[in-house]
Amino acid sequence: MIVDSPKRLVSRITRDTLALVLAGGRGSRLRQLTDWRAKPAVPFGGKFRIIDFPLSNCVNSGIRRMGVLTQYKAHSLIKHVQLGWGGNHVARGEFVELLPAQQRMNDQSWYSGTADAVYQNIDILRAHESEYTLILAGDHVYKMDYGPMIAYHVEKGADLTIGCIEVPIDQARAFGVMGIDREGRIESFVEKPDDPPRMPSSPESSLASMGIYVFRTDFLFEQLILDADDPDSEHDFGKNVIPRLIEENQVYAYPFREPGLTDQPYWRDVGTIDAYWSANLELIGVQPDLNLYDTDWPIWTYQEQLPPAKFVFDEDGRRGMAIDSMVSGGCIISGAVVRHSLLFSNVMVREQAYVEDAVILPNAQVGEGAEVRRAVIDKGCLIPPGMQIGVDLDADRERFEVSPKGVVLVTPQMLGQKLHMVR
Repeated sequence: MIVDSPKRLVSRITRDTLALVLAGGRGSRLRQLTDWRAKPAVPFGGKFRIIDFPLSNCVNSGIRRMGVLTQYKAHSLIKHVQLGWGGNHVARGEFVELLPAQQRMNDQSWYSGTADAVYQNIDILRAHESEYTLILAGDHVYKMDYGPMIAYHVEKGADLTIGCIEVPIDQARAFGVMGIDREGRIESFVEKPDDPPRMPSSPESSLASMGIYVFRTDFLFEQLILDADDPDSEHDFGKNVIPRLIEENQVYAYPFREPGLTDQPYWRDVGTIDAYWSANLELIGVQPDLNLYDTDWPIWTYQEQLPPAKFVFDEDGRRGMAIDSMVSGGCIISGAVVRHSLLFSNVMVREQAYVEDAVILPNAQVGEGAEVRRAVIDKGCLIPPGMQIGVDLDADRERFEVSPKGVVLVTPQMLGQKLHMVR
């Protein structure tokens, strides 16, 4: 009998896996940043969208069959996936399919929950005949090899395996939290608990769900049908399906760890303005926790063909420069100063302007003599000459959105400008 090596086993099971990315959420905690786009479509890291991270993880893990389930204001997300991810080799069985809510089941239209989103596409999923189904949240930023997790699922003979991450007790109330035994089997699962279950080996920490699930596909279909037939269910994995499964089935937790490392790997839920601003600016560090320069695990995306960033004028009081910053293609810093900031593509910073601790999304302009501090400037914003942002927070609150930690969010609509550039 020929026994697979560990590497060969992972390769085989990833080929037999279909990944589904749940990308329909609004992300309301990001405030006006998601007024016209779904959270997975929000730009991140200078040239990417949030959804690029789970999709890149799939490709780098050897999972080349993916479906993206969309719903809320999905135009920019659909356009991005088509442009950046539409070139997969269909002839080799590789694809990224877009699966919008489309009234496929009875009179249902919108997805009523995460489980319902998968259930409404069950006929499409059956046609792909995968042995395993990997379900992913489309709104988290991280790098993860899913292969070892699926191998763990197979090794345990699990019906469901949930990817999890250790978080301090005081942060666990924002997540679905698992109670486990010493073998890793899940004994309880509660959404956003007031008193989170502690880890047996670390009483100061809890195991939080990453929104990553591995199912045997035939078992998944059985459970989706049972849930769909339950009139009292909200048809959500975290609220309904998982708590029911742990009572009678083999449900295991898979702790997210980097091989050879003891520290918790990078994983961010950039679901608030403060978290989004902070996670972007973390990338500027000399050795950031999220390494975008890792050629062994590239993050794939769509990006326009743009000229290099340009810094013009070299005179006292009129010197174009960016210090301790990341500046993307197409940007022009014209006689202005940019410090500790992240500029996405095609950003123009005009003469005598000053930008510090700012995240500026594509196609925005900072007018002559303007000052921008501790801010997120949305795509397409035209900051008027001389305007001050992040200097007087009381004044900012009257016209913009100010986060609990004093980060100012500015959108074109707040400036009385057209929205055609926002997406």
